[in-house]
Amino acid sequence: MSFDTGIPHSARVWNYWLGGQDNFPVDRQVGDQFAGLYPDIAVVARSSRAFLKRSVTFLAEEAGIRQFLDVGTGMPTAEHTHQVAQAVAPDARIAYVDNDPLVLTHARTLLTGTAEGATEYIDADLRDPAAVLEAAGRTTLDLSKPTGLILMNILGHVPDLDEAVAIVRQFMGALPSGSHLVTADGTNVLDGPAFEEAIGVWNANAPLSYHLRRPEELARFLEGLEVVEPGLVPCSRWRPSPGASPEDLREVDEFGAVGRKP
Repeated sequence: MSFDTGIPHSARVWNYWLGGQDNFPVDRQVGDQFAGLYPDIAVVARSSRAFLKRSVTFLAEEAGIRQFLDVGTGMPTAEHTHQVAQAVAPDARIAYVDNDPLVLTHARTLLTGTAEGATEYIDADLRDPAAVLEAAGRTTLDLSKPTGLILMNILGHVPDLDEAVAIVRQFMGALPSGSHLVTADGTNVLDGPAFEEAIGVWNANAPLSYHLRRPEELARFLEGLEVVEPGLVPCSRWRPSPGASPEDLREVDEFGAVGRKP
């Protein structure tokens, strides 16, 4: 299995913004160019990862979720879904899904979970929910039980909003009552022109485009679900940790939410 280190890759660039080591010069070059136009991207990346940690902790601790389907997982890093969930519930089962050979290579090397639970990587495509669900149910999860579906910074890669909404509905429609959706994506609310310009640089250099959306567009992913308080908000404002610093609480141009299927 091979991949081209001469073309920037979203997972590697995101890894670079998070301070990771799994990236190449082309990723750092585009990442720096992006940050030159939109310096807050590193803050957005950190806020997004912190939101993932808090929301998965909520699902495991308060909602009693014991299995998670993380689609478009990207590069495995510290405090990833399985680490957070299994720290609360060692028997938690996690199926990661991506269709990129680079992510597959890293995932199979780095994704190790508890002996009591399960951590598996599935090679499948977000745009084919039926295939994703079939593979997850066959290998790792019991999809007759409540499941935490995680769609973080992935729906923005689907250019057509109606198609993205349909994908979410197919996933959630197949999951039982009590399942939860965790979702977050980039917006253009606080510093739209700068973020849009930086996204334009990304889209001109990378094979997989990304599209910022207004909060009211992101809210469509939550239709039919019981939205957990405080609703769809900047990721930094979703149930911030006690003692969070002013920097941690800075509003960012990425909105996240958690919704429960009734």
